[in-house]
Amino acid sequence: MKGVNGKILIADLTTKTTYTRMLSEQEYKLYLGGRGLGMKLLSEYLTDQGTDPLGPANPLMFMPGLLCGYPFPSSSRTCMVTKSPITKASKPTKQFASTVSYSNMGGFIGPEIKFAGYDGIVVIGRSDTPVYLFIENERVEIRDAQKFKGMTSNMFDEAIIKEVGDRRFESAYIGPGAERGVSYGSVMNTGARSAGRGGTGCVMGAKQLKAIVVRGSNNMETADPLLFKELLKTARLSFGADSESKTNWRYGGTANALQYSSDRGSQAVKNFSEGTFSGIEKINAHAARSRVWKRDMACFTCQLACKKSGFAKGAYGGVVNEGIEYETGTMLGANLLIDDLDGLHKMIEIADDYGIDIITLGNVLGFLMECYDKKLINTEFLDGIELNWGLVEPCISMIHKIGKMEGIGAEAAKGVRHLSEIIGNNSHDFAIHVKGHELAAWNVQGYAKSLGISYTTANRGACHMTGGDINGQNLSTLRDSLGICSFAASWYRNDLHFRHLIKAITGFDLTEEEFMETGERIFNLERWLNCREGFDRDDDALPERFFKDAYTSGPHKGVVLDRTEFNSVMDEYYKNRGWNLITGIPEHGTLKRLHII
Repeated sequence: MKGVNGKILIADLTTKTTYTRMLSEQEYKLYLGGRGLGMKLLSEYLTDQGTDPLGPANPLMFMPGLLCGYPFPSSSRTCMVTKSPITKASKPTKQFASTVSYSNMGGFIGPEIKFAGYDGIVVIGRSDTPVYLFIENERVEIRDAQKFKGMTSNMFDEAIIKEVGDRRFESAYIGPGAERGVSYGSVMNTGARSAGRGGTGCVMGAKQLKAIVVRGSNNMETADPLLFKELLKTARLSFGADSESKTNWRYGGTANALQYSSDRGSQAVKNFSEGTFSGIEKINAHAARSRVWKRDMACFTCQLACKKSGFAKGAYGGVVNEGIEYETGTMLGANLLIDDLDGLHKMIEIADDYGIDIITLGNVLGFLMECYDKKLINTEFLDGIELNWGLVEPCISMIHKIGKMEGIGAEAAKGVRHLSEIIGNNSHDFAIHVKGHELAAWNVQGYAKSLGISYTTANRGACHMTGGDINGQNLSTLRDSLGICSFAASWYRNDLHFRHLIKAITGFDLTEEEFMETGERIFNLERWLNCREGFDRDDDALPERFFKDAYTSGPHKGVVLDRTEFNSVMDEYYKNRGWNLITGIPEHGTLKRLHII
């Protein structure tokens, strides 16, 4: 086969052995790569219901997209695929009933895996001591990592390069938070790029795998070199042309959305009780550009350079880090009523160093702040921390507690759903999660038909990147399987349609119907795996806050979701998906049509 390596690398940490598995042309045609191929493999490993996500039977996969490694713009994405340690079914079939997990990251690790000769890495088993996986083409070793145990992200990023003696190696690793069992631990890549959602780092920590380190030197082949060159020229002209969109990405990255979202009333503010933040101008992209950012950075073959790095001065002794972004700026800023830009960067730096997901972290801090504000908990519960709105220092203290799993931090490390269960007093009404997975930084009021659908039906639990309708969800799944960044998706149309890229690289000549059906197949396979665990329509539920608590300011002032109307929207969604209206489980005919069963 052209365009793929045709094999994946399997590392068994229990037996300390590695081997390769060849894949068929049919598997690539049906699932492409990345998220899709990862889900196909996950369905083979999760043969039993209720597999413990932190046990040796749960695989952890590093799956570059199908286009990863080719010089198409913004095609470097890698999907981490596993079973989630943070979600939970309301009516579980077994003790460890959780969703699938897919977490996407950019950077350079994915292309390097492809250059080493593999279309993915599957880690199974569990080591009895800390190890890391060393890969240099066909040379694969499971090495001792005891001396790296407890190292923070920044420390390890430098230490591993000294260990292998070559900066051309790329690595993906976990920080001490994931090592200690923080359920929303991230897998980090080049300092601040991360697969943060769904607890992939926690699974990696449970396996005692500190890192994978990869370098490859193989060439990528194409099925149709002439078509490939033609498409690449078109892509470079399209992405290279001056445009307002490209200029905006380079200027502010995702932080551009901080002001935009606040103005339109879609921002997570004060634990999602509001949609507009009065202090947004102090922490928006313009503030960061003028006061902090010194450098723009890009992932492999990307012209957008949306990542930023800089130096935040002020009361925290100077902070060098990559940030802020929309999600980090909102969840540790607006959501906590914090408008201190220097303090915000310090919080981001600490969280990244521990290697924990900032989206969930911001939810946890916001939930505890509201509980403290409403006197549902006291300083004794919080180990003496006065967790008041708008203050940086108490948040820093709590982040350290969580990263070290100390005292209240050990409970907070299990997420918002767990905290609401132990606090009680109807706190579940403002515990912002779906299926145990916390919402991202986009609020729901006024956007029920888009964000509401995205959050409730996302197969990993609440997810803003899933898509707000069926077509959008299928396309999002396809992008994750191809390795294309969602920020660049609008450039890939007409002559640059993904189908043409697939044909040039692999020779697969897919019709539009076949292409879209691939996304539908992957999404339904994920849903089917969740339903086996006990998830059903009852789990596709938004937090009560959105039906009860109206905003007091902003463009959606006074608005709450109408439950009857939202249920009707969900009915239409299930019907069009080919899922049972009562249970939300895919119908037999749907699964058969999509070649899932």
